[in-house]
Amino acid sequence: MRVNHVKSALKQGKLQLGCGFGQIRSVEAVKILAAAGFHWTFIDAEHGNFGIETLFDLCHASGLAGLSPIVRVADMQYALIARALDCGADGVIFPRVESPELLERAVSWTKFPPMGVRGMGLGAQHFEYERVTVPRMIEHSNTNTMVVLQIETQRAVEARDELLSVPGIDAVMCGPVDLSISLGVPGDFQHPRMVDAMEKIRDSCLQHGVAPGTQTRTMALAKFWKERGMIFLGNGNETSFLLDKATEVVDALK
Repeated sequence: MRVNHVKSALKQGKLQLGCGFGQIRSVEAVKILAAAGFHWTFIDAEHGNFGIETLFDLCHASGLAGLSPIVRVADMQYALIARALDCGADGVIFPRVESPELLERAVSWTKFPPMGVRGMGLGAQHFEYERVTVPRMIEHSNTNTMVVLQIETQRAVEARDELLSVPGIDAVMCGPVDLSISLGVPGDFQHPRMVDAMEKIRDSCLQHGVAPGTQTRTMALAKFWKERGMIFLGNGNETSFLLDKATEVVDALK
């Protein structure tokens, strides 16, 4: 059975590099990201355009390629969270989190009893047709499923210690665009308010034993936050990589 190496590496304090994925409906694209050396990608079911069948194909192809698929669900709802995991996601990202009570319920939806209340819907295909008993399925899934809390509002920053006190959170992803809007500095990702808020999140993560992280849009920002201890570190997405490289080639040959 496939082990979630990203989750185990983060527990050891190791940098894990990832990126967004939300537009190109091709399993070859996730294989390319794996070949490039990324550890994980968050498959965007919040803002992306993927249906459930595409979600399954991308999760399956990512896992086989050695790229950990983490699904950002559209909302904190049981059906969205459990079905993303049933599609083969290694974990889920919870968006727009502000309530510790809702967060605690949502974490329980990612785990099978006795750790949670997730309904069993796994089959042999989830374990590459290994002969696995139901108790082993439960144990393996509960151990390897990753829960990522997204903090992207001023209110969530203020409630960060309450949120991070909820058991079962493995990592945090700061959502810089929405956070910058919430802080009144839209798109100014290095504004002192942004840096201060994200450093507070990082420090609270470390106090609670949770891996701190963020998504970034530029290499400069990725390096900036890598130097400041963000280890669940995302940069770019599949469409920006394609556009940036294509633009570089065209500009060089004009």
